Amino acid sequence: MTESIRWMSTKEASERLGVTLRTLYRFIDEGQLAAYKFGRVIRLKESDVDDFIDAARIAPGSLEHLYPEPKTDTSLTESSRT
Repeated sequence: MTESIRWMSTKEASERLGVTLRTLYRFIDEGQLAAYKFGRVIRLKESDVDDFIDAARIAPGSLEHLYPEPKTDTSLTESSRT
């Protein structure tokens, strides 16, 4: 038996992703997220949105560049001298 496709509107998809419609359209235009046009209406498969969410998962240890190195005692004393 074939599973039926659950279609989402762009509004539903943007709310599910927690992004604006503009950002959702950018994801679609850049080819990061598949979308389908039926006449004047754009729809997304719920499974494609779920796959996009899974693919965006951040791997542990990959954000080290976002937090600074802890300051050492020598760097604190050197900066206070100037």
